[in-house]
Amino acid sequence: MRCVLVDDNVPFLRSAAGLLNRQGIDVVAVAGDGAEALDTVARVRPDVVLVDVDLGAESGFAVARQLHRSAPRVTLIMMSNHARDDFEDLVEAGPGVGFVEKPALSGDAIRALLR
Repeated sequence: MRCVLVDDNVPFLRSAAGLLNRQGIDVVAVAGDGAEALDTVARVRPDVVLVDVDLGAESGFAVARQLHRSAPRVTLIMMSNHARDDFEDLVEAGPGVGFVEKPALSGDAIRALLR
């Protein structure tokens, strides 16, 4: 499974990529903002993209909608340090298949959402 991570927190990107790679999720690229995410996804064609809800000045939900329009076959998963309950309506209305809290991020969590 080829994965792209989208988050504006560089230390988190490094840590999450290392964790997921060790757990059988092939993190092929990372992006720090919406424009980089769109370019990266078009270039590397991943199976799944994990998008942080809060990308600094950008809404991760808006970025997810843009990604869905430009790459409709890519599976999107939203993530945040906050609980899913904080974003329930936005997660349900968005193009993603689900949500994972960053502290619970793992290869198994991603595979469970994809089932």
